[in-house]
Amino acid sequence: MSDGTPTKSQEVRLVSYPDGELSLDHFEVAVTELAEPEPGQVVVRNDWMSLGTVYRDQMQSSLDIPIPVFQLGQPMWGRTVGTVVKSASPDLAVGDLVEHFSGWRDHVVGYAGQFFKRDPELLPGSEYFLSNGPTAWRGLAEIAKVREGDVVFVSGASSGVGCLAAHIAKALGAAKVIGSTGSPQKIDFLVREAGYDAAFDYHDGPVADRLRELAPDGITVFFDNVGGEQFEAAVQAAAPGARFALCGSLAAQHGEDARPRLDLTSLIPRELSFQGFATLHTPQQIEDWNAQFGAWLAEGRISFPHTVVEGGVAALPQAMIDLMKGRLSGTALVRLS
Repeated sequence: MSDGTPTKSQEVRLVSYPDGELSLDHFEVAVTELAEPEPGQVVVRNDWMSLGTVYRDQMQSSLDIPIPVFQLGQPMWGRTVGTVVKSASPDLAVGDLVEHFSGWRDHVVGYAGQFFKRDPELLPGSEYFLSNGPTAWRGLAEIAKVREGDVVFVSGASSGVGCLAAHIAKALGAAKVIGSTGSPQKIDFLVREAGYDAAFDYHDGPVADRLRELAPDGITVFFDNVGGEQFEAAVQAAAPGARFALCGSLAAQHGEDARPRLDLTSLIPRELSFQGFATLHTPQQIEDWNAQFGAWLAEGRISFPHTVVEGGVAALPQAMIDLMKGRLSGTALVRLS
């Protein structure tokens, strides 16, 4: 590309499906030729990419959930924001900020319709568009329907979703929000930065005992990112009519016992409700969240806890490993440019 835009791009590929923990041997970073845009296409420089545990699910040869898996030897994909650096489309101009799903690389060429234009004035920085807010918002506002006075328990609270869940629950009227995490170092982070009223390390004794201590009258909402023992404990600690929004199963991803088991003697008399939901969001849901996020940020009612990983595309494999090992707090963001 003679106008100064790059002629090559780095991209991450999966070279083998992990059987157990991730390692750098499962990835390769390749250099590819960057094609000239055809009519209707643009060239985008990827600036930020977010990492989520769902990518670990996609690193399998097949899945029972309705999302595609990564193909060996092919470029991976993920949620990204970037800047248009060359355009052959009337729909996007050079300099436009866009969100898309062709991450795990530093540049991408594609038709304008696969990119979603974002207003850079709406949020404090382009990386804010990569918050896990749409998932936390849907689970708490639409699925669990948090309301005034609720006592909310969030498992996996130091994840990207969990770190926004407390702020959202409080904004919706919750009286108390409790979070669980996997290390004592993250407890202070959850209370000081992520808006939790109380937090605990789930390794520190039976989870059911901690919930009874922190919510003696029972929890009324459970936002579950983990499953396993924490789900079972939430059933035991639930108040009558409690609502469960089931978002993730980190326990299974980490190879723990194939739980949870449903305690029917606890849930039936108390009329507990359960609803799982996928994290595939419509463009309108994302737009609605961005507008709400911007308003709450301006009012000082919410923050964006996140960890920035430097190093560009080459840093992505190690960052993904660190995410799965619990070394990153909040939304995990990799600066690609």
